[in-house]
Amino acid sequence: MDKLNILLKSTETLYHTQDLALLWKIQNRNTLYVTISRYIKKSILIKVFKGLYSVVELKNIPREVLGSKIINRYSYISCQTIFEWQGVINQVIYPMVFMTSVSKTVFLNDDFYFIYKQLKPEFLNNREGVENKEGYNIATLERAVADVSYFNPKFYFDSPNLIDWDRVKEIQKKVGYKVTERMTKF
Repeated sequence: MDKLNILLKSTETLYHTQDLALLWKIQNRNTLYVTISRYIKKSILIKVFKGLYSVVELKNIPREVLGSKIINRYSYISCQTIFEWQGVINQVIYPMVFMTSVSKTVFLNDDFYFIYKQLKPEFLNNREGVENKEGYNIATLERAVADVSYFNPKFYFDSPNLIDWDRVKEIQKKVGYKVTERMTKF
């Protein structure tokens, strides 16, 4: 089967270089890079950035999926992104915030801006309060509060009454975060 048919039959829309090597069964790196370059010139692949390619326009990929795929390691959406979505802060948060094993900021264009915050492996790999969605992972509101308290125990919430503080303390204990006094005052 030719490489184009393999891409068309795949359900994925985003590929790292290594994904394409495995999909096309190409071991020679030079052959792989030449093939990718040709597919970009033919507009079959779209270069997101070095090492990440798409078969659809970026505007057609959910931000959550793109942000998760960019980092190419386990991550989940958390902190200010969740707070905005859940209405516990009133500010509009432009970058999407992820927890992962490295710190990184990625700005692709005006629509795609991602911040990756580094967590210690023992915290990151504890899935308490983290849900799996199609193509990405996302923290519950209470896990996001527990995460942000790890980085900034004095974080201000516009609507703290929307948060289940007992569940936050429970998550903090299960994950291994230090339970702060501030968390017990609401």
